[in-house]
Amino acid sequence: MFLETKANRSNKKGWIEVICGSMFSGKTEELIRRIKRAQFAKQKIELFKPAMDTRYAETEMVSHDASMVHSTPVHNAAEILLYVSLETVEVVGIDEAQFLDDGIVAVCNQLANAGIRVIVAGLDMNFQGIPFGPMPQLMAVAEYVSKVHAICTRCGDLAHNSHRTVENDKQVLLGEKEAYEPLCRACFQLLKG
Repeated sequence: MFLETKANRSNKKGWIEVICGSMFSGKTEELIRRIKRAQFAKQKIELFKPAMDTRYAETEMVSHDASMVHSTPVHNAAEILLYVSLETVEVVGIDEAQFLDDGIVAVCNQLANAGIRVIVAGLDMNFQGIPFGPMPQLMAVAEYVSKVHAICTRCGDLAHNSHRTVENDKQVLLGEKEAYEPLCRACFQLLKG
């Protein structure tokens, strides 16, 4: 049986996986689960998150269920390339990609083209139900897209909307349960009136 070595890296094919959904749907939890499986396989990993996301920690990727892994905060997508060795890194994980600039699409493509598995998680829609930032483009170029769902806090159906419960029209408002709730399509439409 042929065993792949680092020397055979140029033959290795990379790809992009996108994990998307509403708030409280388990996006980061799923990203961390995939990363831990890669760590168990002793793969070389680099993890990133937007520097602006300091809800739980500055240098950890943290899910709502308190799972966490160390990550590097970045201010823009291009900064990721400064930390990734294209020769040695096998997996790159990026959380909260909706907060990064549109350059994240080119960065993910460059990494995947270099033979790296790229796993990206982020909100697919903003609080108004509109596609969020670079997420639509990332989903379009990805080989794999996993849409995860929360449970609607109003009726118990599958939720895919992040309803903002506080008065604020800013596109980006960092928050948790005090500012957002997951809603299904019907309940979201009722509240939008």
